[in-house]
Amino acid sequence: MQLSVDGYVAGPNGEMDWMSWGWGEDIKDYVRVITTPVDTIIMGRKLAEGFIPHWAGLMQNPETADEFTQKMVKTPKVVFSKTLRESGWENTVIATGDIAEEVKKLKAAEGGDIITYGGAGFASALIKAGLVDEYHLFINPAAIGNGIPIFKMLDKKLGFELAKIRAFEVGIVALHYTPA
Repeated sequence: MQLSVDGYVAGPNGEMDWMSWGWGEDIKDYVRVITTPVDTIIMGRKLAEGFIPHWAGLMQNPETADEFTQKMVKTPKVVFSKTLRESGWENTVIATGDIAEEVKKLKAAEGGDIITYGGAGFASALIKAGLVDEYHLFINPAAIGNGIPIFKMLDKKLGFELAKIRAFEVGIVALHYTPA
């Protein structure tokens, strides 16, 4: 999850213009390593509406259809929604049940790792339910003063154990934590 230094995943109206891009090979390699064992992507409907078409569009251009883009498109996805009943996206199913129960079933099934790209409300629900096994928080070199947090649903303290810290040329620092 990308965060500002002051802990927001987006501005108050969903702005993401503060994020650092122009990623070098160092951060791309880090992301490749953490996504290689992933065989399921989960996300909320709001994010899916931009995320899935974005990656599908990149696949249409041979210059942007790299290994990571292929991973994002070809990996099966589960989109959680209270309004959608069927998916119009390739390799995507819709989950309409209780988030915690549905994710527990996915975690209990055979397969590799599961990754979520959010959005903020969806990530908050997973965090509150104790369903996140690892956190890779990409701290961007910007403070935005106000915005959308991912830890807003917590009703008790959540402790972490630091697994790794990694700084990248673009100015982002990755904090890899596991729940304490």
